[in-house]
Amino acid sequence: MRTKSLKKHKINVVTLGCSKNVYDSEVLMGQLRANNKEVAHEEEGNVVVINTCGFIANAKEESVNTILEYVQKKEAGAVDKVFVTGCLSERYKPDLEKEIPNVDQYFGTSELPNLLKALGADYKHELIGERLTTTPKNYAYLKIAEGCDRPCSFCAIPLMRGKHRSTPIEDLMAEAEKLAAKGVKELILIAQDLTYYGLDLYKKRNLAELLQALAKVDGIEWIRLHYAFPTGFPMDVLEVMRNEPKICNYIDIPLQHISDAILKSMRRGTTYAKTTQLLKDFRGAVPEMAIRTTLIVGYPGETEEDFETLKNWVKEMRFERLGCFTYSHEENTHAYNLEDDVPEEVKQERANIIMEIQSQISWELNQEKIGQTFRCIIDRKEGSHFVGRTEFDSPDVDNEVLIDATKHYVKIGDFVNIEITDASDYDLFGEPT
Repeated sequence: MRTKSLKKHKINVVTLGCSKNVYDSEVLMGQLRANNKEVAHEEEGNVVVINTCGFIANAKEESVNTILEYVQKKEAGAVDKVFVTGCLSERYKPDLEKEIPNVDQYFGTSELPNLLKALGADYKHELIGERLTTTPKNYAYLKIAEGCDRPCSFCAIPLMRGKHRSTPIEDLMAEAEKLAAKGVKELILIAQDLTYYGLDLYKKRNLAELLQALAKVDGIEWIRLHYAFPTGFPMDVLEVMRNEPKICNYIDIPLQHISDAILKSMRRGTTYAKTTQLLKDFRGAVPEMAIRTTLIVGYPGETEEDFETLKNWVKEMRFERLGCFTYSHEENTHAYNLEDDVPEEVKQERANIIMEIQSQISWELNQEKIGQTFRCIIDRKEGSHFVGRTEFDSPDVDNEVLIDATKHYVKIGDFVNIEITDASDYDLFGEPT
């Protein structure tokens, strides 16, 4: 017989997936704290809220396994209630309710007030910008828009997040000021599509104006751009990046592929020639810029010739940062009507080839940094090293700067000038100057 846990009433929020989910969990926890609820992030609690990801097969599998894990804990009496929210729940709610009925309730991505009600809390509209941040104290994500209007054939995000909705500049300014007051020094701007920002509110692409406004916030020293879409990129952003020291010389622009045939089938609205020219324009306008991109291999119909084109282009472009994913065949997307005809082992082999090429490029670019001094922010101490980043690196996905903690002391959360003494393909090693 199941016994009720005797733990003090505490809500444990478990976050899966991308930085947008991290942000959503932080907003949820901020609301719960404002309702005087005891809340924790990925610690023990007798009530569990799982914020799921439903983007691609691996992420969906991880989300389902996590739900099952906590349902088992509930059945064993280790937790009292399990609630599920986020993208997987938005996309597959009826299926999940049928397959895993022991979850107390499922909520979609836009049902925060209902989720709070189920947790015995009220949604407080006045809490603009109030979040319980889970990142190191020196940086925080700032979500500037929700949803996406792009028609990419492979992507299910519009199904889970809806149409693009920009957050007004004044609300984002208020949020940035609150974060700065808590000691945040770096804002990482996120959205499904940064470059669409403002079209719905201001009838024009307004990312440049937003950047100029955020740069005026005292205490914020770095502003970083994530998830920019290449088609219709607002070029005035480059001018702001070049002229405003607070805007990091860094951009994350997922390009997905470069073969014209694949780009057309992906419905990306661009071509090999246009994309290559855009990158040349980036580097012409901001020569110091680090460009991060992500690619998809094994998309339906991707031939050896298409892959060869992609491979040669990666060698030519010499991206500072690059990630590569295998195609995931997602129901209710446009590409789901196509035959998923590239075998799984071929997909994986192609991804490995791209990452081997990138590893060599990254090693070569890192070797050039030896002897140079960079302003770094110190994120944490791990083992015998302090771990920092340059302005060309985003947390979790990019290079890290490792400083020997047995020889040097640096303060976590501070900016420190570090001379690079050695480098591997994805790490830099340095000493404070």
